[in-house]
Amino acid sequence: MPRGDLFPDIAPYETGLLPLSAGHVMYWEQVGNPRGQPVLFLHGGPGAGAGAIHRRFFDPSHFRVVIFDQRGAGRSRPLGDLRENTTPHLVADIEALRRFLGIERWLLFGGSWGSTLALAYAQAHPDRVTGCVLRGVFLGRASEVEWFLYGLRRVFPDAWNAFAEHVPPAERGDLLNAYLKRLCDPEPLVHQPAARAWSLYEGSCSTLLPSPETVASFAQDRSALGLARIEAHYFKHDLFLPPGGLLAGMDRIAHIPAEIVQGRYDMVCPCDTAFDLAAAWPRARLTIIPDAGHSALEPGVRTALVSAVERFRRRG
Repeated sequence: MPRGDLFPDIAPYETGLLPLSAGHVMYWEQVGNPRGQPVLFLHGGPGAGAGAIHRRFFDPSHFRVVIFDQRGAGRSRPLGDLRENTTPHLVADIEALRRFLGIERWLLFGGSWGSTLALAYAQAHPDRVTGCVLRGVFLGRASEVEWFLYGLRRVFPDAWNAFAEHVPPAERGDLLNAYLKRLCDPEPLVHQPAARAWSLYEGSCSTLLPSPETVASFAQDRSALGLARIEAHYFKHDLFLPPGGLLAGMDRIAHIPAEIVQGRYDMVCPCDTAFDLAAAWPRARLTIIPDAGHSALEPGVRTALVSAVERFRRRG
């Protein structure tokens, strides 16, 4: 029978730091069964970082769970650094971590930007992927970025207004560049308030019902800086994806099984994106949660994600 909720809190059995290019150092950890079925957790953002709660989607008696913070995010260093911080670099980082840990193949688990990165990695290294569990799908298309920057005001006009009012009226026609200029300013009195405004906007729109806890987690200074600066950087460069986008590469992973979990009322990454991905993926199963938004921690979403992971246990 599928589980109804997350597994209990658990500490890593191993942690480490892996040197990368351009002075980046990746934080990584392993949780669960050292001889278990390997699964890689990919956090959102880009730039959001991972946390202890993310260990709890996986049965620790069965899975060998690998979690890492992407370049510039979370416990990786330097925080918010944009040097050599692109999608191809992140894909190469994942492959370096796989080789370092001696893992042959693994299940990918990612939500939001984590779903984007999972797809990019799987298309680059399909022989290393046993399956994908994706949530709140983001394909990095221009229309999706435009929706985040401007379309959300149709549903969250109050949150969008606070977001837009952080910059002068003359700059609000190009919010991305207005924010990126401030987020990359070396002065903390400039970049930190901009990071907080960006992150509060995203956090305020991430759940179906208001969640002060979610908003508060987005508002923390360290997490806000990594999220906002790196997210804006990636948005500016079309997420560093190939010209045809991820849908153009679906033939490379058509044989890989996938579970897609999507909140019906996800406003950050609207439902039609998950529908488009499922339509292009013969072995994907799409589960739409009727009473959820974007957050992985909303009750229906987290239950469906745990159940999806458990189905991959049965697949072997």
